[in-house]
Amino acid sequence: MTKGTYWLEHAWLGTTVEPGVAVDVADGRISAVRTGVPTPPPGAEVLRGLTLPGLANAHSHAFHRALRGTVQVGSGTFWTWREVMYSVADHLTPDTYHDLARAVYAEMALAGITCVGEFHYVHHAPGGTPYADPNAMGEALVAAAAEAGIRITLLDTCYLSSGFGEPPNHHQLRFSDGSAEAWATRCAVLKERDHARIGAAIHSVRAVPAGQLATVAGWAEERRAPLHVHLSEQTAENDACLAAHGRTPTRLLADHGVLGPRTTGVHNTHLTDEDIALLGGSGTGTCMCPTTERDLADGIGPAVALQRAGSPLSLGSDSHAVIDLLEEARAMELNERLRTRTRGHWTAAALLRAATADGHAALGWDEAGTIEAGALADLTTVALDSVRTAGPLPRLGAETAVFAATAADVRHTVVGGRHVVRDGAHTLVPDVPHALARAVEALRA
Repeated sequence: MTKGTYWLEHAWLGTTVEPGVAVDVADGRISAVRTGVPTPPPGAEVLRGLTLPGLANAHSHAFHRALRGTVQVGSGTFWTWREVMYSVADHLTPDTYHDLARAVYAEMALAGITCVGEFHYVHHAPGGTPYADPNAMGEALVAAAAEAGIRITLLDTCYLSSGFGEPPNHHQLRFSDGSAEAWATRCAVLKERDHARIGAAIHSVRAVPAGQLATVAGWAEERRAPLHVHLSEQTAENDACLAAHGRTPTRLLADHGVLGPRTTGVHNTHLTDEDIALLGGSGTGTCMCPTTERDLADGIGPAVALQRAGSPLSLGSDSHAVIDLLEEARAMELNERLRTRTRGHWTAAALLRAATADGHAALGWDEAGTIEAGALADLTTVALDSVRTAGPLPRLGAETAVFAATAADVRHTVVGGRHVVRDGAHTLVPDVPHALARAVEALRA
């Protein structure tokens, strides 16, 4: 739809749910929002249910989707899980990664996700030899997002070592450019497109030597691009950083100019009070990934304290144990309830903001994540008549969406004014389950 009108039966407009909202769209953006429209205007496309701004998945490793269901047998830790993850990464090629990512991003669209932040570090062929196009793997992801109909921020990731003072292991040779300067040279060739923006990532303080952190941060600052980093996901990383540098990972990043309003720390799980103050005081964001953090037994991060300190919250599905941003939002609140044995740390509206406006801002899409004139016309409609959502009053739709609905209740997904998911079916990838199964089987083969 280059120009037209959507009529929203109910719409969450940031603070309240309004019945009967007409949204005019022109050139992929919202040109006007009209409330108090009780019936669909002539020619309008009707979205029955509760319509939200499109959801932003601020942290994704697309190839981890191939691990779903295969890593739940037996016991272990993050570190044993990582070895299985490496075995999948070893089998990726630009073609197989494109096919898998296309299917994964289509699954995201079915879940109401209109923008993904892809934390991308599988850059080269096995053994570390660059492809003829050194960005072939990244380009495969950008193309996959276009074919699945969603936006992407490719967070091209610097990954140089296996630990403090240690060279990359044989799995990690695919990830490494050799130096931050070589990483920056390769990334400089990547081009943004209408649906794609380019950001940067530091894999972790263990994977980028301290003396090279500033190079990555400077590259992002020069381009005013988002910069993401895995931060204090594991206590072992904190202990190793203290042993190597005499300071926490957060302090190390602060000392090398990494923190700031365009930076997002992913997980931020095991933090000191000083760490929280550094992150909040610098305006550094926090991306929580509760379904992955619980799947990997990582722990529960201090999200409430971080937000109070000034760190904006976003959400990601990370390893894709499930792809469901409503579950991520719900889990952040419920995890905090378990930890504190009290309820009501965030309102439904605050949790939806993390899944929409603040998630988009973390990915460099400040013009997305709201239903208002001038915003990108990205919309997600949640059914209010499913077995999970039927019953509550429509004015409580935000609470119903966050605390009862799942990705299976997403009825429509609109990106740039174009219907990507209509009545629960993907319009561009006709059989998403088959596409997923075929892509995962290709990696096993």
